[in-house]
Amino acid sequence: MTIETTARAFFEACETGQGWQGCAQFCHDGASFECQADALADTTTLEAYADWMKGLLTPVPDGNYELKGFAADEARDTVLAFAVFHGTQSGEGGPVPPTGNSVAADYVYAMKFEGDKIRHMTKIWNDVISLRQLGWA
Repeated sequence: MTIETTARAFFEACETGQGWQGCAQFCHDGASFECQADALADTTTLEAYADWMKGLLTPVPDGNYELKGFAADEARDTVLAFAVFHGTQSGEGGPVPPTGNSVAADYVYAMKFEGDKIRHMTKIWNDVISLRQLGWA
């Protein structure tokens, strides 16, 4: 399996709310995570992030992604995924009761590989705009 194939399988598992249970096979134990967004400031492992994404689909049950670009840089052991997350807060479990508001949020996953598994992922995302769209901020 190439790093691009592994990254695609991880991306699909993560974005469809499979949590760490569905993502772990594509990652090293203890894989790290970072994102310069307040909503994920305390999230430092890929395991915690995968479970956060799973949890997001409770208040936003129709959450889905529109993949805009996917590229592997084999020389740097990195795969980039650019997508737009779409969804409406119609479920319970958010920071406020269901707002009925929708979100369309651009984001990028930069997945750094060590061997055939992800060692680190950086998410590039503007959480402030997303939270405003949902009526959470």
